[in-house]
Parts: sequence; C-alpha cells; structure tokens
Amino acid sequence: MMDICEIKKVIPHRYPMLLVDRVIESDWENRIVGIKNVTANEPFFQGHFPAFPVMPGVLIIEAMAQVGCILALKILGREGDPSVFFTGIDEAKFRRPVVPGDQLRMVLEKVKQRGTLFRFKAAAYVGEELAAECTLQAMAAK
Repeated sequence: MMDICEIKKVIPHRYPMLLVDRVIESDWENRIVGIKNVTANEPFFQGHFPAFPVMPGVLIIEAMAQVGCILALKILGREGDPSVFFTGIDEAKFRRPVVPGDQLRMVLEKVKQRGTLFRFKAAAYVGEELAAECTLQAMAAK
C-alpha cells in the first residue's frame, strides 16, 4: 500500500533511523501492518553483536512506533508533520532474536485515541513467530 518513497512523505525519519520499508495493509483508521527487511548492512550490527548480530530490542520498538506514527498522521491528516512523540511504552516483551535476513512484520492496532494522543497495541513477527510486543503511547504535538 505504501512504498519507501510514500513513507518518507508521511514521517520525518531518515537513514539510519528510518526502520519501516513498506506498509502492506491498513484500514487508515484502526489498524496498520508495516515491514522492515533486516539486512546485515544495518549499522547497529557492527556493535550488537559482531559475532552474533541481533537487532536491539529498542530498535524493534522504534520500528513499531514508526508504523504507529504513520497511522496517527494519516488519521489526523497531518502527513509530513515531524511532531509525533513517544509518551509511553508499556508491557514490552521480547520473544525471539531478530537477525540479518529476517523480515519483521509489525502489526499495530489503535486501542484508544483522545485528540492527538494515541495508544497502540503493537506486535512484531518474523514469519508467524512473535518476536516482540508492547503497548505504545504517542502524541502529535500542536
């Protein structure tokens, strides 16, 4: 539904912090699914960890948050607005390592919205296997 060029029109993130390659599904109201293709060329793999490269959990959460940011900005009609900020991360759990060659599929569902404040249930999968999950809260500043 959205390729990398379209994603860059919606969220302000750029290399090396742009962690969403494609949006493959969304109803643009409550649910969105994004993809991150994890490659050995990611800069964080140089130090995390050279002998056993694992995507840092905080970056998996950031990737899920960026997918949520896309949905929030689309809902608000504020594509390209750089002002969506994390306000909370709850119940984060990591279930399996994410390594080079994996494709991370991030599924976010809007749990609540009050004005520009959003709460999302987020899950990241590799294939059908759950890799990480959490509840994210974000706010679009005025």
